[in-house]
Amino acid sequence: MKDFMSLGVNKQFIKGLSELGVLIPTEIQVQVIPLLLASENDLVGQAQTGTGKTAAFGLPMVNEVDFTIKKTQGLVICPTRELCMQIARGFETYAAKIKGANIVPVYGGASIDTQVRQLNRGAQIVVATPGRLMDMIKRKRVDLSEVQYVALDEADEMLNMGFKEDI
Repeated sequence: MKDFMSLGVNKQFIKGLSELGVLIPTEIQVQVIPLLLASENDLVGQAQTGTGKTAAFGLPMVNEVDFTIKKTQGLVICPTRELCMQIARGFETYAAKIKGANIVPVYGGASIDTQVRQLNRGAQIVVATPGRLMDMIKRKRVDLSEVQYVALDEADEMLNMGFKEDI
């Protein structure tokens, strides 16, 4: 039986997972995490709700981001604010033991001023809905020039919602 360490996940993140009671990776995590950590290739993953997809793409992203740098290096785009908040909470949990980690959810229906303040502190990972992300880019509040890792969560849903041009 595989564990997160055998998949290549940093010990710092495994400790946070252990505190959550997450000890054994799911099937999609076993298949995806080593691929994402070992290459720079694109990947399309599909699995049922509740199978651990967020950790499958999130742990490699958090694992590879340099949290000593206050520039945005990772970006997750998702269709709804609920999913945006859920993903950001998951990433915050993975990086809970990392000093200086700043993961910022950016979505409509919340105070833009609060989100700007969070971004100004140096967000290494931004989790965003397409509309608010486009707004923040136009306002020059999100700089994507250093982004190395991008995940489109529920990309099919975003296309169905009419975000094709934004994506």
